[in-house]
Amino acid sequence: MSEQRYLTVSALVRYIKNQLESDDHLKTIYLRGEISNFTRHSSGHLYFSLKDERSQIKAIMFASSADRLNFSPKKGDKVLVFGSINVYEPNGDFSILVKTMELDGIGELYLAYEKLKKDLEEKGYFKEEYKKAIPKYPNAIGVVTSPTGAAIEDIINTIGRRYPLAKLYVYPALVQGENAKYSIKQQIEKANKDKIVDVLIVGRGGGSIEDLWAFNELVVAEAIFNSEIPIISAVGHETDTTIADFVSDLRAPTPTGAAELATPNVNTLYEIVKNNERMLNRNIKNIIAAKEYLLVHLDQRLINQKPTNVMKEIEKRLDKNVYDLRRNFKLMIEHKKFLLESKINLLRRVDLNNLYETKLTNLNESKKDLTNNFNQVINNKQQQLNLVIGLLKYQNPLQLMSQGYTVTLKEGKRLSSVEEVNKDDNIETVVKDGKIISQVIKKEKRT
Repeated sequence: MSEQRYLTVSALVRYIKNQLESDDHLKTIYLRGEISNFTRHSSGHLYFSLKDERSQIKAIMFASSADRLNFSPKKGDKVLVFGSINVYEPNGDFSILVKTMELDGIGELYLAYEKLKKDLEEKGYFKEEYKKAIPKYPNAIGVVTSPTGAAIEDIINTIGRRYPLAKLYVYPALVQGENAKYSIKQQIEKANKDKIVDVLIVGRGGGSIEDLWAFNELVVAEAIFNSEIPIISAVGHETDTTIADFVSDLRAPTPTGAAELATPNVNTLYEIVKNNERMLNRNIKNIIAAKEYLLVHLDQRLINQKPTNVMKEIEKRLDKNVYDLRRNFKLMIEHKKFLLESKINLLRRVDLNNLYETKLTNLNESKKDLTNNFNQVINNKQQQLNLVIGLLKYQNPLQLMSQGYTVTLKEGKRLSSVEEVNKDDNIETVVKDGKIISQVIKKEKRT
């Protein structure tokens, strides 16, 4: 038995690594697959698997390459990758070393979706300040959708059940295919031109991203933004989100949800009406009861204050006043009569002759006293007058002037100091029998 040569594990793995990494077909690999087991390391490296219906292979993308990606990879993404085979010797694992990666097909649509969304957001298409209020009780509702799809049936049934008072107008449009975006735009503009609906539902049922793509087109977004009619978007299922949802005034998760958002529930309205009716009846009963109570109170007041009762009360007060007046007048007459009789009796008791003599004597004495006092006052006043006349004569300027005194004037004012005149001034000297006008030649001041 010949001796076998055994390889080490490391040697085998190294051999496989050299074979795989040196194979020209494996140095440049273009691979299509779906991402699973995705992990983003804190270092920025991406670790994941690529799989199809039958197989899967590990993949790694270093941070230097991952930083150049224009999307954020996640589990379930279908991608196209470019790379090469890589063998990790410690584990003996081989994997794809990914150098570039992009979304496969749908991924390109996703990138276009994100780009348009970003552009419209920067232009302000999604701002709340441009959102129009949805009317609570619309008279007419318009629907832009396919006239044959399940969506229009759901909307018709829901509106008929919830709010049959509203009229429904269908604006038929293509909702899938290359011309769908123009069809939807034209029908939105037609509804605005017609001006017969209060709110517009725009949408369709569920489908793939390709099926819903018309609602991610710029022309549709602009038509919704420029619409004067409030628009509720209803595209696809609850998990589907399109550009139309962001631009619309209100987003509904489904066409049925849009019909519910556009209409009040008739049963709820019935209940509100009944509650209001009950409240109104209760308020009316309370008002009637209050008015009845007030009427009874006023009726009682009228009975108490009717004219006949008032006249009787006035007559009673008048009779009392007449009685009091007569009684007071009688008492006053009796009082005056009593006073008169008292005066007469007093006069009867007085001796008029003695009273006259006494008054006459008193009058003569008063006259005598008055004459004496008058003469005394006259004498006193005459003495005071003589004294004042003597003083006046003594202080009379003319009396002084008769003794040689004079008064000197300048411009009508009496001079009392040499400081009040200057050389060449005209002055007047008043003497007892006239005045002398002179001119100052010289002045001397006494020291």
